[in-house]
Amino acid sequence: MSQRINDDAIGFFEIDKDITLRRMALRNPKPKGTVLFLHGFPLSAWTDISLALADDYEVHAFDWPGYGLSSRPTVDRFSYAPKDYARILHQYIAKAGIDTPRLTIYATDIGALPALLLAVEKPDIARTIIVGDFAPFNRPQYMYESLQSLKAGPAMDEVRASLNRNRDEILANTFTRGLPEEARFEISREFRDDMARGWSQGAMTTADAFSHYYSHFTRDQDHFESQLSRLQTPVKVIWGEKDLYIKKEMGAELAERIHAEFALLPGIGHFPHLQNPKLTIDEVRASFE
Repeated sequence: MSQRINDDAIGFFEIDKDITLRRMALRNPKPKGTVLFLHGFPLSAWTDISLALADDYEVHAFDWPGYGLSSRPTVDRFSYAPKDYARILHQYIAKAGIDTPRLTIYATDIGALPALLLAVEKPDIARTIIVGDFAPFNRPQYMYESLQSLKAGPAMDEVRASLNRNRDEILANTFTRGLPEEARFEISREFRDDMARGWSQGAMTTADAFSHYYSHFTRDQDHFESQLSRLQTPVKVIWGEKDLYIKKEMGAELAERIHAEFALLPGIGHFPHLQNPKLTIDEVRASFE
């Protein structure tokens, strides 16, 4: 796509005295609705998808605390738990003045559980939530080995150190790992540079924030599972058939238990929005029909 996002669409948005988020907001004078994209690890590129949708919708995306150029407070001030991310999401929606009855949230990887935790407490937070390729329940058998280790006590520090040592390999290969050669896709140099620039801010890296998230993950997964009956917000579950990190069985179980539509994407891995952006664009548009 030859278009670029105007510089004034990207800036910083204060949530509270500890958290300021880097965010993108594409305005439309007469939007058909609003879309909010929530990224996963290590970050996500929403630029082309957002530009494709901006002719019809208002589009928002932000870097979670601990990622990109957003704040990284010490863990005594912010725990980086899914429940804390849910609070940040709620505050962002409120302070940004988003019209929730006309909002679709598209959340992947670490962004998805916070969105659903918020929906349990605030059923009217969105008209639709689209989630995929994440771990809603404590099912380590469906998770990549290193992710299992992040949830497992003493191994956590070792895995976090390994993630930090292997930053360059992670940024180069995470998005296409496990895909056959013909299914691999390019990540733009601009996006790679942005991830590298945002990996370390102050004393905390992206891998550190990811590890802190996982240190609370089982607790918040168990809480979500115990509250499934309270989830009223319409949800659609999408999943890459070839997801190496979180097996498709996780998505199938979630969809069955919350009585949601489940779309399994043939030949797609953990990052559908990067591997085939048109699928994401079509999913978002369909959510407003």
